[in-house]
Amino acid sequence: MERANHSVVSEFILLGLSKSQNLQILFFLGFSVVYAGIVLGNLLILVTVTFDSRLHTPMYFLLINLSCIDMILASFATPKMIVDFLRKRKTISWWGCYSQMFFMHLLGGSEMMLLVAMAIDRYVAICKPLHYMSIMNPRVLGGLLLSSYAVGFVHSSSQMAFMLNLPFCGPNVVDSFFCDLPLVIKLACEDTYMLQLLVIADSGLLSLVCFLLLLVSYTVIVHSVRHRAASGSSKAFSTLSAHITVVTLFFAPCVFIYVWPFSRYSVDKILSVFYTIFTPLLNPIIYTLRNQEVKAAIKKIRTRHINS
Repeated sequence: MERANHSVVSEFILLGLSKSQNLQILFFLGFSVVYAGIVLGNLLILVTVTFDSRLHTPMYFLLINLSCIDMILASFATPKMIVDFLRKRKTISWWGCYSQMFFMHLLGGSEMMLLVAMAIDRYVAICKPLHYMSIMNPRVLGGLLLSSYAVGFVHSSSQMAFMLNLPFCGPNVVDSFFCDLPLVIKLACEDTYMLQLLVIADSGLLSLVCFLLLLVSYTVIVHSVRHRAASGSSKAFSTLSAHITVVTLFFAPCVFIYVWPFSRYSVDKILSVFYTIFTPLLNPIIYTLRNQEVKAAIKKIRTRHINS
């Protein structure tokens, strides 16, 4: 789709995280290490699940899809941010800016629904263990996964549909390290109050529905686990706590960012960093350090590699 003829802005200027040259060098080194950790950590999960047949279960199938989304979520803006730390003028093209916003909401919406799918999987595994494999069959898994990506695509497309015809005729400075939808909307050369409400309603509705589904699912699961034998409930609580931790880390920044999305507080930058960088880093750590099966599989692959 062609840009609106009355939009004369061809690029946006990103202010980044700090104007201090010393801090930017420190950030360059720090975020380079963090981004490498994200890629390596999620690749480790992908390789481990792929090459260990004992992990070829519905739960780990969903987990490797979460790792894929996390790697892409960390990559839509982080590499450019790292390079921009070494540049005085941090610019991004009009289409580059819109691409960042599209992929952020595509991946964010997909991950929300994938977390719901993982909660459903844990519900079936813990509450209906004898029927787990028959219920979570390949057809159901494929449907859950397809639904996750479809919801993310529809959500992102609806958000961008609000943006495509907005005129940008002057202001082009985005006070962040990537093009964030609430910040870019404020730069339009027309009254965007109603559009801001639509954006909040769109993102807020998806987040609220997913959060309520997760809340109900985990409440039922916890109630079921509490009535089980101690030996069986210990492993279930361990797995469940990892899922709840990931859900909390994912949704907490979303709440702050989209409850006050048009504020000017610098805390928004911190939350954006946490949401797009640290959550994809923490996910593989949580799922490996708290999961005995994954740790055993990693040890087995490492031993096999050393022996060979």
